[in-house]
Amino acid sequence: MFYLLNYTRKPVSSILYDARLAYSMHLAISDDGEKFQALNHNSGVLFVKATENEDGSLNPKSIKNPFIFQLKEEGYGVVAVRTKADGEDDEESRGCVVLFFTKDFLEYEELGLFHLEEQYVEEVICEFEEECYIVRWKNRDGICSVGQTSDIRKRDLDSVVMMTEETLQKSVILPKNAEIEGAVFHNMIEIPENLAERLEKKLLTPMNTGMSFPKQVIASSRSELNQFLAMVSYSDGTFVQKRVDWEFSDDIFREEGRYRIQGKVHQDNYLFPIAENRADPCIGRWNGKYYFIATNDADGNRTLYIREADTIPELLTAEEKLILDCETYPEIGGLLWAPEFHEIDGTLYIFHAATTGEFYCEESHVMQLKEGGNPTNKEDWSRPRRVVKKDGSKLCEDGKEITLDMTCFEWQGEYYAVWSQRQFLPKDLGAWLYIAKLNPKEPWKLLSDPVILSKPEYGWANNHTFVDEGPYALKSENTLYLTFSSAAVDTSYVVGLLHIEKGKDLLVRENWIKTNYPILTSRSVEGEFGTGHNAYVTDEDGIVWNTYHARQGVDGARSSGIRRVHFDIDGVPMLDLTEDRDLVEKYKKIETVLVVDKNGIGKRGGLYGTD
Repeated sequence: MFYLLNYTRKPVSSILYDARLAYSMHLAISDDGEKFQALNHNSGVLFVKATENEDGSLNPKSIKNPFIFQLKEEGYGVVAVRTKADGEDDEESRGCVVLFFTKDFLEYEELGLFHLEEQYVEEVICEFEEECYIVRWKNRDGICSVGQTSDIRKRDLDSVVMMTEETLQKSVILPKNAEIEGAVFHNMIEIPENLAERLEKKLLTPMNTGMSFPKQVIASSRSELNQFLAMVSYSDGTFVQKRVDWEFSDDIFREEGRYRIQGKVHQDNYLFPIAENRADPCIGRWNGKYYFIATNDADGNRTLYIREADTIPELLTAEEKLILDCETYPEIGGLLWAPEFHEIDGTLYIFHAATTGEFYCEESHVMQLKEGGNPTNKEDWSRPRRVVKKDGSKLCEDGKEITLDMTCFEWQGEYYAVWSQRQFLPKDLGAWLYIAKLNPKEPWKLLSDPVILSKPEYGWANNHTFVDEGPYALKSENTLYLTFSSAAVDTSYVVGLLHIEKGKDLLVRENWIKTNYPILTSRSVEGEFGTGHNAYVTDEDGIVWNTYHARQGVDGARSSGIRRVHFDIDGVPMLDLTEDRDLVEKYKKIETVLVVDKNGIGKRGGLYGTD
């Protein structure tokens, strides 16, 4: 049997671990009930949604004293006291607790408020006993009560009586010696082994645990030999194929025979940062070459430069070529933000944001590479076109709203645009994500009305400011993933995840599922703060790379990084797998027998494993 510990954390500071992050449910796991491993980098996995006002503005919320309990049917429930964002009393929640259901502690259904009485509730416990749910709680005045209901989903008690605080506390089981940084423990439950293993695979960063390669390979040339790939295994049960860098001369292929050869599993090394003062990075592939572009923080976002290379590693030292500035066109006056490469029906485009001069006039634009043009040649790019609605009108009103971070992608034969849009007047509503169909022949024009896709409703998304931005698509065969960034562009910056299944309408907000917690934060990778604004590129080996920006310290400059995207047991992208965990030193070396046969590639010997 395994044990799951539920806790919140003490806020550290607004910079390192704000109350909006600390006042969420965290989880730790144990096989003995005493020594616990914190999951998800000791960060929250369950956040409560903000409430919404008539004008669309949000009232941020947090939770305290969460309690996990077993449901009558399959799954678990969580009850908690809902507070304002920083832990203050929430008048909307007076006399109530908030209720969640979950099957696996990875996805949660927020059912809403559960009214218990008229006074503020301080603590709550819920358990299923003898065909009904028993709810025990203590209010602000220290009065303890107990009620019961046969159907917890209805959030209505059948009866209520008084009880003693001693009876309330008897239901709480806590470990005696667990040590987790900043933790405030709330309760512990037993969970089956299969659920424990799944949580470890999903909420702990994987580690390379083995590697296998054929004991014998047959090839007549290096190109044939390179078709044999190493199979690298990980602690989460996944496998990744990687090519091998062989350590011998091609002279070996001149004569047939058997040769013992050595090599190393290939791994590109990208020390963070790969480009200082470059934010919102994006790498694109076009006509056999790679291109790098990013927001230029070094000059106040007044220029865009491109790098070109034959491989991704060569981009790090490639020469930068200017392709857009704030002097060439009178309507492009500054704040050149978040450039992205997108190929649409065989034509290369750059989506970016720009303003005529003021921040409140920032809008999404599209540049087109002329036919046969060179992406590094400024003159081969069209004048930036402002993105417009399907009727040709402006996407939003100058000075009142801004749009930025527009991305595009193709899904099931149609093109879509997703962008961040923020209303400032008459009231600042924060930045929301919108989606619409896009005209592939004129990708600066929408084909449908914009639909709200996401609002910064969770504490991690409205931390320091209310922002959802930086969307970028990552496609699998049956699922479309959309990562996005939230909060302020400081240490609070994080990456969230939306996904939708194939066959569902992308323009229906309810069809999308938002992960309750961020998948990349300042706690994910040591020494990288405010990580976010991702883009993805697939290299010639089929490896998917995540480009992002982060800070080397809490006050460091936004700078670009790159890291391999790992796909977990469900095919969900994981963005925190560092190079030292991706390939461990003892699994890098390969030794095998090469049979040089002029008849070419063919038979394999048995596989050997070093794990």
